[in-house]
Amino acid sequence: MLNRMPLRMPADSGTWLRWPLILVMTAMLCACGFHLRSSANLPFKSLYMTFGPASPLGIELKRNILASGNTQVLPTAQGAEVILEVLSETQEKVILTLNSSGRASEYMLYYKLTFRVTDAEKKELLPATLITLKRDISYNSSQELSKAAEEVLLYRDMRSDMVQQVLRRLAVLKTAQPTQPASATPDTAPATVPVK
Repeated sequence: MLNRMPLRMPADSGTWLRWPLILVMTAMLCACGFHLRSSANLPFKSLYMTFGPASPLGIELKRNILASGNTQVLPTAQGAEVILEVLSETQEKVILTLNSSGRASEYMLYYKLTFRVTDAEKKELLPATLITLKRDISYNSSQELSKAAEEVLLYRDMRSDMVQQVLRRLAVLKTAQPTQPASATPDTAPATVPVK
């Protein structure tokens, strides 16, 4: 008679399931169109921004532009192909709802940026543009410290979102390009061969 031994699962049976699960999850993420946010591809080589030197939004925007590798952020307007002029940058906290005792139970946080973009000759490439972001946050006086930390995180999230919105607007700018006369023929026109 054959002596049959019972088939036992290894002690860490989760390890042999882990890799197929990781592969399936990766395939699903690829199939749904998920991709990491790419760096900005801006249509100009140099930029000057009028943010203050310690502006968190200016610092994060500069870091994202430099990450693209094809645009320099200059310290002065001299020699800059494009100038981003900040007209206003504000953070605001507005009461949204009150509880039964008349105290605020929910706030709306606003982050607003108004800016315009010109070229070196002061020609307006993008007129004054206002971007407004908002997030709501509940409030509880017994959790004041945690709510203050949540507010800081929400403003940080809005700042990152603001950077991406500004980059998208900069990426579609049409900088002044020399135009060819309508009568000029392009160099790439196919040569005509006489028929014999």
